[in-house]
Amino acid sequence: MRLRMGMIGGGPGAFIGPIHRIAAELDREIELVAGVFSSDPDRSRAAAADYHIDPDRAYPDLDTMFAGEAARADGIDFVSIVSPNHHHLPAARAALTAGVAVMSDKPMTASLAEARALADLVATAGRPYALTYTYSGYPLVREARARIAAGAIGTVRKAVVEYSQGWLAGPAEGKQAEWRVDPARSGAGGCIGDIGVHAFQLAEFVTGLRVTRLLADLAAVVPGRALDDDCSVLLRFDNGARGVLLASQIEVGELNGLRIRVYGETGGLTWRQETPNDLTLHHIDGRTEIVRAGDASLGPDARARTRTPGGHPEGYLEAFANLYRDFAALLRGEVAPLLPDATEGLRGMAFIETAVTASRNEAGWVDLKL
Repeated sequence: MRLRMGMIGGGPGAFIGPIHRIAAELDREIELVAGVFSSDPDRSRAAAADYHIDPDRAYPDLDTMFAGEAARADGIDFVSIVSPNHHHLPAARAALTAGVAVMSDKPMTASLAEARALADLVATAGRPYALTYTYSGYPLVREARARIAAGAIGTVRKAVVEYSQGWLAGPAEGKQAEWRVDPARSGAGGCIGDIGVHAFQLAEFVTGLRVTRLLADLAAVVPGRALDDDCSVLLRFDNGARGVLLASQIEVGELNGLRIRVYGETGGLTWRQETPNDLTLHHIDGRTEIVRAGDASLGPDARARTRTPGGHPEGYLEAFANLYRDFAALLRGEVAPLLPDATEGLRGMAFIETAVTASRNEAGWVDLKL
């Protein structure tokens, strides 16, 4: 039987809500059946019609949804939170208090204090909680992690992660842009919270290391903008390795240029989100190896997360779907060790807040503290 999903957010005009719906339903393990798609009841009903779900299960608010679904024999098994950052904590709290599991879009909350409160609630609620750090769902990202863990490049010495976009180089116009540059809805971080935290999570996920210190330079380049839109951060990892994190939304011509490079004692590797089915490995003897999605040499996790034969490109939606597949396994009592959880969510919020505060205060190198 398929698991039943409720959605919080994702109303008319939303980008990420339909992405979550498609990804969740891709493997036919999950079905979207209910939701509070907007704070406006009429817009919530309009979204339900777009999603082709029962209009009686388009609820006007969270309390009504959780009460209504609890009264049904076929009530929701979990919710997916796809609303702006400032709503993540109240939505997750309402769900967990109602005994409903949570899959949340990143970042975890709008502030580190909220993330700490939510992490405490997750620890006591006894229900699964996970975050959609999308890029950790790509098969070759998981292959990169596995190869580094197996010693394929030796001890990690340096990691460079870049996330380049250009869509906010001008005025922030439209629903998707406006809330991202509004501190009341986004939180203290702009670009650093929107895409910089993805880069941070990817660096830790692939290397298997933890960032312990950072030096941040965040800027609001576009005149009048209240939040950062261009970020440069130096990193130090717990094994002594150095790192560089660059994130920008004002680089004209860039689309979704996420790239990670990791260098070790005996080799290096590179992965790019815009060509996600190739993983490049460099060996210290001068050889360069291209590993492709579907290759026979892939490890078990990467193979299990690949749906089509080699040469049939998979990408963003499939990576998202891999996270939902892992979450479905978790709800059925299985293990999903690579699924981003509350600990990763808390680390992400600590990174955002530490970087913002350190940059504003020109504090130099600072410790990353949860």
